[in-house]
Amino acid sequence: MAAKQDQCVVGPGPGAGLGKVVRALLLLLCFAARSGALYFHIGETEKKCFIEEIPDETMVIGNYRTQLYDKQREEYQPATPGLGMFVEVKDPEDKVILARQYGSEGRFTFTSHTPGEHQICLHSNSTKFSLFAGGMLRVHLDIQVGEHANDYAEIAAKDKLSELQLRVRQLVEQVEQIQKEQNYQRWREERFRQTSESTNQRVLWWSILQTLILVAIGVWQMRHLKSFFEAKKLV
Repeated sequence: MAAKQDQCVVGPGPGAGLGKVVRALLLLLCFAARSGALYFHIGETEKKCFIEEIPDETMVIGNYRTQLYDKQREEYQPATPGLGMFVEVKDPEDKVILARQYGSEGRFTFTSHTPGEHQICLHSNSTKFSLFAGGMLRVHLDIQVGEHANDYAEIAAKDKLSELQLRVRQLVEQVEQIQKEQNYQRWREERFRQTSESTNQRVLWWSILQTLILVAIGVWQMRHLKSFFEAKKLV
């Protein structure tokens, strides 16, 4: 499997305090703008799954296209129209929120209602080995999360927005997405804190239980030794 990821580089600014703030904001926006573009290979009955951490109430759009290996040309060519992909998406509670069959090239969309790790699985709907001819299927997948899933050119044409209005709308939606990401991180931090407190409490009670057991064993040993010495008339 191969993946391509964008890299963000932010150089030092002229100011000390202000420059740090600007660089932090640029890095935050940069990380928020990343998308999951990759390609992978699967067999005929093989299933590939990906984990995507998504905040709640966030729209996700996935675009994919498939290619079959042509042995004569020794390169990958677009798949035949009869070949399709089955897409299944599960939320962090393992509930299926999307299960649908698509063609050899398509787009799937879903909205998260629970924050956390969502599982996105894809597999071919083919059961005929003639379609694969013993080869592998290459799948190109691009996942867009949040405001990056919006087609702003279509929005501008539909709502008749000027360039400035469109840019303001993009910035507003980016801020909303960053707020969702922050709320998600707070939710993760709260879960981690609850897990830590629960673990610490269990360790504490286990330590108390061990201490009580040792005290009880010590008392029993002392009474046993006392009764032994009394029986032997040593005391």
